[in-house]
Amino acid sequence: MKNKTLSLFAIICLTISAFSYAEKVKIEPFSIGEILTLNSTTLSQQRIINVYLPNSYQQNTEKHYPVIYLLDGSKDEDFIHIAGLVQFASFSSINHMPESIVVGIANIDRKHDLTSASSHPLDIKDLPTHGGSKKFIHFINDELRPLINKTYRTNSTNTLIGQSLGGLFATDILFNHTAMFNHYVIISPSLWWADNELLNGPFEPKTFPQSVYIGVGKEGELMEGLARQLHKKIAPILNKKSQVQFKYFENLDYTETLHLAVYDAFKKVNYHPKK
Repeated sequence: MKNKTLSLFAIICLTISAFSYAEKVKIEPFSIGEILTLNSTTLSQQRIINVYLPNSYQQNTEKHYPVIYLLDGSKDEDFIHIAGLVQFASFSSINHMPESIVVGIANIDRKHDLTSASSHPLDIKDLPTHGGSKKFIHFINDELRPLINKTYRTNSTNTLIGQSLGGLFATDILFNHTAMFNHYVIISPSLWWADNELLNGPFEPKTFPQSVYIGVGKEGELMEGLARQLHKKIAPILNKKSQVQFKYFENLDYTETLHLAVYDAFKKVNYHPKK
C-alpha cells in the first residue's frame, strides 16, 4: 500500500511539473518559406510552388535578389535541402554566392513534364505519360517567371537546377531556349532519352549563359558517358564566353550526387564575373 501511495505521489508531481513546464514554453510553426498556388492556363492544372526567401529579404526592402529555379522542388523532394545549401553558401562567412530566392516547382507528373515526345519503344513502355516538356517550358517562361518577378523583388540573374529527367529538361532549355537562364546546374542528366536526341542534335546558342555546370556520380557507363559527351559538346562552343565546369564524383552514386554536386557548383561558379 505504501509503495502504491508513493507511486501515485510521483505521478502527481510529474504531472504538476509538466503543466508548469508547458506554461513556460511557447510552440510555433517553423517555416523556411512560402507556398504559392498557381492556376496554370498553359498546363490546365493547379501547381504548387515553394519559395525560399533569404534571411535579409524582409529587412532589406530595397534589395533585389537572384532567383534559383529548382525542378523536383516539392517539400518532400529537393526543395528543403537545396534551399539549405543556398542559405549556407550565401552566408557572409562562406560567400560562395549572393543571397538568392529559391523557387521549387513541385511535381504532379515529372515523367510527363520533363520529357519530350519519343518514338523509342522502351521510352513509351517505361514512361507512358511522357511528352510534355514543350508546354512545361512555356509554363515556366510565360507564367511562372512573370509571377515570381511580380510577387518578389528579383533581379535579372536566374539559375536552373535539374537532376536526372530534370537534368534532361535543363539541357533541353540550354540547347533550345538558352536565354531563359543565366546559369545552368545539370546533374546526372538522362540524355539517353529519345535515342540521345539532344546530344545528336546541334548546339548553336544565339546567346551565351554565364555558366554551365555538369555533374555526375558513379552511375554506370551510360550515364557517366552521356554527361561527359554533353560537356565535350558544349565546352568548345562556350569557350571564353561562358564558365563551363564538369565534375565526376567517383565516390558517389546516383542517389547521393545531387546535394554535393550543387554545392560544388556554388563553390566553383563565379556568380560575380568581372565586366
